[in-house]
Amino acid sequence: MKYNSDHRYVATLDAGGTNFVFSAIQGNEEVVRPIRKTAIPDNLDQCLNVIKNGFEEVIQQLPEKPVALSFAFPGPADYANGIIGDLPNFPSFKGGVPLGPFLENEFNIPVFINNDGSLFAYGEALAGALSDINRLLKEKGSSRGYNNLLGVTLGTGFGGGAVVNQELVLGDNACGGDVWVFRNKKYPKCIVEESVSKRAVTRVYKELSGDSLKLTPEEIYKVAQGLKAGDREAAVKSFEELGEMAGDTIAMANTIIDGIVVIGGGLSGAYEYILPAMVKELNHSISTLNGEVFPRSQAQVYNLMDKEQLDLFLQDGIVELKIPGSHRTVPYMAEKKTGIVVSKLGASKAISLGAYAYALHQIDSMK
Repeated sequence: MKYNSDHRYVATLDAGGTNFVFSAIQGNEEVVRPIRKTAIPDNLDQCLNVIKNGFEEVIQQLPEKPVALSFAFPGPADYANGIIGDLPNFPSFKGGVPLGPFLENEFNIPVFINNDGSLFAYGEALAGALSDINRLLKEKGSSRGYNNLLGVTLGTGFGGGAVVNQELVLGDNACGGDVWVFRNKKYPKCIVEESVSKRAVTRVYKELSGDSLKLTPEEIYKVAQGLKAGDREAAVKSFEELGEMAGDTIAMANTIIDGIVVIGGGLSGAYEYILPAMVKELNHSISTLNGEVFPRSQAQVYNLMDKEQLDLFLQDGIVELKIPGSHRTVPYMAEKKTGIVVSKLGASKAISLGAYAYALHQIDSMK
């Protein structure tokens, strides 16, 4: 895995609306005990002091100065210039705050900020799902290999990021990989996040069950598992609908990326209900006006969390074609394949590793 043996330190931050968690990474491993501090979103000076003090405490634990600070922070933002825009959960940031330049002035080292979906995808591409899948293919003697990845997070919202040939897709407006604002299949005038989020699971369960209680997604999952009283069928369908709606967006996004898809975030724990519906949507057909039918995804999509589908995915499927007028043959990869897998790292670790790798990549690119 890239940067596994790198000796450089990078200080990181997991920025939430309630808490900030500071840490540091070296060689793709967390090397300090995380420091948790309460965020103060409604007072800019106090909020900046919390961030500054958190990084100071981390740096004091390191044997040498880190080469950078790198972390995810909610948008909207001008990430390239380190400026955080108007955030609903951080009212003191109204009008925009140059957080990156502020920290660069304080610590005199480069500062890299990005969104969590992009850093999740980058971490999975360089140190997670993509490496794991290519290793399995190699062990099976397959000549296939994957270089591209679409990462999506299912939680409070619907996050996303894309990596092409091990390069993070940033976009000219720092919007590369954003999936939350795609059109909603079920409610075309709404964003897809209205159907792919924790609030969506709660809403759909309530609609289907008629239950007057507002259960959390965690409670609805227990109902689906038969571990809590409730409408089990409605609970299962609430996760299946999320999978279908997310699958519609992933089908469009991955048509451009053409890579492996990795799922993370708090709702990914319900993957046994989400992924089959997602894969079904991805493998649907679509037609022309004259009735000619094409697969929704040009590559056959496999649920890599299912052993039988994983085994099928790992089969090489290469045939040898004879060159006309010659005794020679050439390999032909007749079946196009891709797969969806759930993160083994977990979203938080993948984001931290993505932040670490992104910082080192940017520093090395400047040389």
